[in-house]
Amino acid sequence: MVRFVRSRWGVRLQSRRGLERAQGRRLRRLLGERMPRAAHYGRSYPRLADVPIVDKATVLADFAGFNVHGIDLATALAAARAAERSRDFRATLPGGVTVGLSSGTSGRPGVFLVDDDERRRWAATVLGRLLDPRSLAQLGQPWRPPLRIAFCLRANSNLYESVASRRVDFRFVDLVAPFDAVLAGVVDARPDVLVAPSSVLVELARAAERGALAVAPRLVVAVAEVLDPTDADRVERAWGVRPRRVYQATEGLLALDCAHGRLHLNEQGVVIEPEWLDGDGCRFVPIVTDLERSTQLVVRYRLDDVLRLPAVASPCPCGNPARVIEAVEGRADEVVEATGADGRRVRVFPDTVRRAMALALSSNGALAGAGAGWGIRWSPGSLEVALERTGAGAADRAVEAAVRRALDDLFDAVGAVRPAIRFVAWAPPAPGSKSVRVRRADAASAVSIAVEAAHDGR
Repeated sequence: MVRFVRSRWGVRLQSRRGLERAQGRRLRRLLGERMPRAAHYGRSYPRLADVPIVDKATVLADFAGFNVHGIDLATALAAARAAERSRDFRATLPGGVTVGLSSGTSGRPGVFLVDDDERRRWAATVLGRLLDPRSLAQLGQPWRPPLRIAFCLRANSNLYESVASRRVDFRFVDLVAPFDAVLAGVVDARPDVLVAPSSVLVELARAAERGALAVAPRLVVAVAEVLDPTDADRVERAWGVRPRRVYQATEGLLALDCAHGRLHLNEQGVVIEPEWLDGDGCRFVPIVTDLERSTQLVVRYRLDDVLRLPAVASPCPCGNPARVIEAVEGRADEVVEATGADGRRVRVFPDTVRRAMALALSSNGALAGAGAGWGIRWSPGSLEVALERTGAGAADRAVEAAVRRALDDLFDAVGAVRPAIRFVAWAPPAPGSKSVRVRRADAASAVSIAVEAAHDGR
């Protein structure tokens, strides 16, 4: 309860200087007390800068060394995969440790370990920071029904179940199921709070618009995927509420939207060091140190994501002194690498690609509006663009022409050589998989794209 109150109201009482002082105290405890308990480190460190930077490959190579119980990767993976197969996620490892898998969009899934205390802290932080005033009032009035929360996710976890209580009716809706079953699960939950990946929220909003989903959530939360503004618009049209974003990775709870729609880094719980990608100090790869994890240490962990700060920083009306990020632009391997006219490498960031696609599709009557299905796989010099087909040949060709113009204009604008573009039919992501709009093709796909583009005469 103390953590809930602190998460809900405490952030408004902090100044930036006070936040940094609190970070420093917690950081000293991590470096001096917890790090000696993990075999990979085995000693204390005087300063954070003295700790080597690590990444996913480093952690997976010495998994047992990064957690205080010495749980090896094979044991953790076996437990997680057994839960995935059975769809029963209640089992724990010795010590009450929960194991889970990330969606693995970079090729290898991340593996995380948390204990009971960490689960409770996570639940208190998320509920304290996200709940709207009506939901908060409902929690505090025992004569009213419990607050109904539906989590639509690829996999359940004791981490998510930790929000359940006498005042919270938690329902897990399994996305690894036909969409009709997902709809039925949401209808049965009758959620006051609906939590789902952005692509799932869009499909549920479509169902609501056609009368197939008679629910009225008063709080909608987007997780697991980048939330496109056009997708947020569609969700808002369906239920009259703007979705709130939670940016969470295997490495921890990294950012949450405030009531004013600004995405604040969770600097009350993590230290984020920016590794800058551009000269104007806007885009960076985060190097994360989690101040709260005690089972599996996350210290100076370089993520694959690209974050963007606002061009002009300003205090948020919500009172939270934590930094605001303009957007999570996706994984670093979603940044399209192109070649400039002078031979230098040019980065084409995902938000610019998504904007070009949104403009192209919204300008064409065949696929106008939010939620049109599309995706891009890139390799050096080539793009494979998947588009949702309308079934009308002339309309599909018009859409392709509009997209080609938009992408050519974008590459011209950033000073990059225009890529060869090949169009294919778009297919929805597999149930439960993470939707990624722009991703790098694997080596075999890259060769295929280049060869087929050459055969097309481009």
